[in-house]
Amino acid sequence: MKLITFEMDGEMAAGFVDGTNAVVCVTGADAQRAVLSVIEGGEAALAAWQDAELTRAPLADVRLLSPIPAPLRDIFCVGKNYYAHAAEFHNSGFDSSAKEQVPSHPVVFTKATTSVCGPGDVVRGSLDPTASVDYEGELGVVIGKRCFGVSKADAYDHVFGYVIVNDVTSRELQKQHNQWVIGKGIDTFCPMGPWIATSDEVGDVTALELVTEINGEERQRVTVSDLIFDIPTLIETMSRTMTLLPGDIIATGTPVGVGIGFTPPKYLRSGDQMKVSITRLGVLENEIG
Repeated sequence: MKLITFEMDGEMAAGFVDGTNAVVCVTGADAQRAVLSVIEGGEAALAAWQDAELTRAPLADVRLLSPIPAPLRDIFCVGKNYYAHAAEFHNSGFDSSAKEQVPSHPVVFTKATTSVCGPGDVVRGSLDPTASVDYEGELGVVIGKRCFGVSKADAYDHVFGYVIVNDVTSRELQKQHNQWVIGKGIDTFCPMGPWIATSDEVGDVTALELVTEINGEERQRVTVSDLIFDIPTLIETMSRTMTLLPGDIIATGTPVGVGIGFTPPKYLRSGDQMKVSITRLGVLENEIG
C-alpha cells in the first residue's frame, strides 16, 4: 500500500493510492496525524483503511503533502554512506566531521521536524545566508515497531516501509558550525514524499535505484545495495543504545554527485528544480525559492 497525506478542495485528508486515484480515509483535523496512526497500528490499521474508504479522487486533482506532515521526532540521517560520496565529501574541504574518508561506524545526525515539507513545496533557499544550498537524494526507512536492542537478523521485521527524502543542506553553515544540525535543519530543507510504500509493496529494497536530477540534468544514480552500512546495520547500531519508535524516519545517505563534488561547486539558486526518484517510491520534485 502507498500511504499519502494530501489536500483536496482546501481540506487536509489522508488515505492511500489505488492506481491513479487517491482514496480518502480520514479528513479534517485528524488527517495530519493519520498516516502516523496507521503506522503505529500496524496491519490491523492498514486493513481498517482498506475497508473504510469514503471517496476517491484522481491523484491529479489533489495536492500531495509530506506523508507524515508533522513527524513525532526529528529525522535521523546517515552521512557518508556510499563509498564514492564519502570520498567526494571528504575531499571537498567541507567535511569537518572526521578524519576518516570512509567511516568505520555510521555517522548519524538529525534534521528538525520543522524542516519537513512535501512534494511540490518550495524549498526556501533564501533562508540560507551563505547561498550554498545543496541537494542530497536519499532513501528513507520508516520504522513500524518500537525497537530496542534489535539485531541485524531481525531488523527488517521492524520496518514499516520506505519514502523518498531530499536532505537539502547549507554547505557553508554545515562547515562553519563543525557539525551538521544547523546546516541541515533549516525550515523546508527536508522534502519528503510523495508517499510511504509499505515493505510488501517495495519487495527487495536493496534492488531499488535512486536518481537525482537538477533542472533536468542527471546528477546522482545509485542502487541501494551500494550502501556502506546497510539498513539492518543502521537499525542494529541505532537501537543498541536508544529506542526507535513507530513513525521514526531514517534517511540512509546520499550517493556521489552532490553540488559540492563539482569544481566549482554547483550550488542551487532560486528557481532551480530538484527531482529525486526511487524505484516503486515515485518522484519527489521541489523548487528552490
